[in-house]
Amino acid sequence: MTDHHQSTRGKPRVALVTCSRLTDLDPDDRLVLAPLAARDVTVEAAVWDDPDVDWSSYDLIVLRSPWDYALRRDEFVTWAASVPALVNPADVVRWNTDKRYLAELSAAGVPTVPTSWVEPGESWQPPADTGEYVIKPAVSAGSQDTGRYDLADPEHRDLAVAHVRRLSTAGRTTMVQPYLSAVDTEGETALLYLAGPAGLAYSHAIRKGPMLTGPDHGPDGLYKAEEITARTARPDQLAVAERTLATVPGGTRQLLYARVDLIPGPDGDPILVELELTEPSLFLGYADGAPDRLATAITTHLALRA
Repeated sequence: MTDHHQSTRGKPRVALVTCSRLTDLDPDDRLVLAPLAARDVTVEAAVWDDPDVDWSSYDLIVLRSPWDYALRRDEFVTWAASVPALVNPADVVRWNTDKRYLAELSAAGVPTVPTSWVEPGESWQPPADTGEYVIKPAVSAGSQDTGRYDLADPEHRDLAVAHVRRLSTAGRTTMVQPYLSAVDTEGETALLYLAGPAGLAYSHAIRKGPMLTGPDHGPDGLYKAEEITARTARPDQLAVAERTLATVPGGTRQLLYARVDLIPGPDGDPILVELELTEPSLFLGYADGAPDRLATAITTHLALRA
């Protein structure tokens, strides 16, 4: 990494935005450094809440791993609106960092996980049925504060209530969703899209294994460990991803990247779990050429701002 005040004599300067716990970037993000250097782009890691960073000195500011924002979303959104040349842009950040966007996508006809919402201060009791449910905050990253509850188990029912109460007491909106059991066999499919000269285009896909093994007992790190393998996206998954992206406010031309996370529903058809437009892991190390495609996406957006 180069110093923030180094003169680059005409070279474009790009900041890869991270957090104080990942000052040297996530290992996957470091894979783009060499392709950008080969394109004569100076790249620097920059912590989003570091007051000493001169954001105006960069030609492009790329959100990558600011994964500590969830408990300070208002501060993060305000910061995003204050910095120039941000991708993805600040209005997308504001919309996408609160998962209540899922209700908008569902209303627009995108197949999404059925979700009920518990606002701070509202009381909540588990559904009468005895299926498995996922409880998580509407603002989160890295599956933090997320738990899986078997409502046939009285202890789990009590823990589910306690989880919602903990989030509510902290002033956080809670999401309650049925657990999609297909994740235990087929896993979750993440489809990655990167910008190119013709706009946002499909790049690659990965499979995530099941991560939620039981109730959540509070913070346990910046993100939960993931079991990742490469995957080839099926036509039905690509179709749902394209339908999802078509609903993005302002369109996809403004986006540097997008990640569409899908799990088979009860009938086997893919349904949307999350649309990640703010700080998604891009899993560059799981697809040939992906680091180069991200570098192309970055130089494409640099050219748009030249």
